[in-house]
Amino acid sequence: MSNKQMTSDVILIGAGIMSATLASLLKEVAPDWNITVFEKLQSAGAESSNVWNNAGTGHSALCELNYTPEKSDGSIDISKALNINEKFQESRQFWSHLINSGHIDNPGEFIRPLPHMSLVHGKDNVDFLKKRFEALTENPLFEGMEFSDDPEKLEEWIPLVMKDRDVDQPIAATKIDTGTDINFGVLTSKLLKHLEEQNVNIRYNHDVEDIKRIDDGSWEVKVRNYEEDTLEYHTAKFVFIGGGGGALPLLQKTNIPESKHVGGFPVSGLFMVCNNPDVVAQHDAKVYGKAEVGAPPMSLPHLDTRYINGERTLLFGPYAGFSPKFLKTGSNMDLLGSVKPNNAFTMLAAGAKNMQLTRFLVRQLMLSKEQRMDEVRKFIPDARSEDWDLVTAGQRVQVIKDTEKGGKGTLQFGTEVVNSEDGSIAALLGASPGASTAASIMLEVIEKCFPDRLNEWEPIIKEIIPSYGVSLRNHPDLIRDLHATTAKALELTDESEAKPV
Repeated sequence: MSNKQMTSDVILIGAGIMSATLASLLKEVAPDWNITVFEKLQSAGAESSNVWNNAGTGHSALCELNYTPEKSDGSIDISKALNINEKFQESRQFWSHLINSGHIDNPGEFIRPLPHMSLVHGKDNVDFLKKRFEALTENPLFEGMEFSDDPEKLEEWIPLVMKDRDVDQPIAATKIDTGTDINFGVLTSKLLKHLEEQNVNIRYNHDVEDIKRIDDGSWEVKVRNYEEDTLEYHTAKFVFIGGGGGALPLLQKTNIPESKHVGGFPVSGLFMVCNNPDVVAQHDAKVYGKAEVGAPPMSLPHLDTRYINGERTLLFGPYAGFSPKFLKTGSNMDLLGSVKPNNAFTMLAAGAKNMQLTRFLVRQLMLSKEQRMDEVRKFIPDARSEDWDLVTAGQRVQVIKDTEKGGKGTLQFGTEVVNSEDGSIAALLGASPGASTAASIMLEVIEKCFPDRLNEWEPIIKEIIPSYGVSLRNHPDLIRDLHATTAKALELTDESEAKPV
């Protein structure tokens, strides 16, 4: 077994949407840098970025009720929704730049316009949704959103959901036509194909087994080359760990202080997929509801039109599953192996503080198909069991860490960048909104890890993402202009009809 030794300026671990986005941005600002990407699977975007392994929602807070919590005084906190929407706008601008520059093509293969809706039942929930609608539509980021509590109007919007429904309690929905459905697997493949044309070295069937700092301050990664059955050692001054759920074990191997007292809990997602084309044809939206009490925020039930491999599909979920693996292609020892002396108490504290979540997961695991169909019928009253099949979606690892606000063992919901103090290594942990805000998150990595280059790079970044450094929520004219130009580039609508997302 021979050993190879190679040096790059940058090493990226994982060929998913995050690494593809970071590599694309770095190639724009530092085209001469030598970049190497390692992926243990045989193709790009095959794990967390794969179309079956995520919801495909262009997360921009248009329909996700967990981004707009109700405060104790009854008002709606829209700060997180504004933040996520602004970040999604940066992704739209980044993708539009790639299209306009000829770096990628055929945007319809990865992004399509699709109405985003929120649907609630019961007087209290209807009151909440109306207050949410009023709060959001005061901001131009949410221009074009509609609200209705009229069953006849809802029947126009969502005929499949309203068909044969006994409206014995208040019901309401919001709808905005400029939402999107996104195939992040296809987008990732397009990005990496262009990067290969720019001489980025993308190594599939290469599994990073270890990471350590060497004497000159750079990082050495130990890589298993499955194609040649050899071990390789690669060094770089900067390493990004973008391996989805597999990022945490690799971060722990770095031994940087920032990797201590951090744990992770794996959660698997399950979806019901409709196999009846006649039913699929009756629905054309992403419709999000409210999570049940005790459910994690990422488990909002939703009935989604999706476009998978060019075919229109209908999915309902997610239902929570459990596997000790951190990746679908991972090991059953992943969870146990991630418990270290420095995070054991953090993990135990999280378990003690989240008994309600544990009970929710146990209940979910015990559901029969008919019980899962009962959940589907809350959205589609006359859904037939024979029209639906169960599919296992992606693995997500929720971050557990000690925080000042939440105390020891706080379960984090969202996406988080962890980097060394000197900026020489960074890792991405967490889940939704993740892929939708990839451009913004990778800009955060650049800001944290290359602060000495920002003055040089900022003009280039602003050419790619014109709203970079600007709070869009306070610039309605800029929002409308950027939405129109990105809608045109991404072929989402006629420019004259474009409305802000």
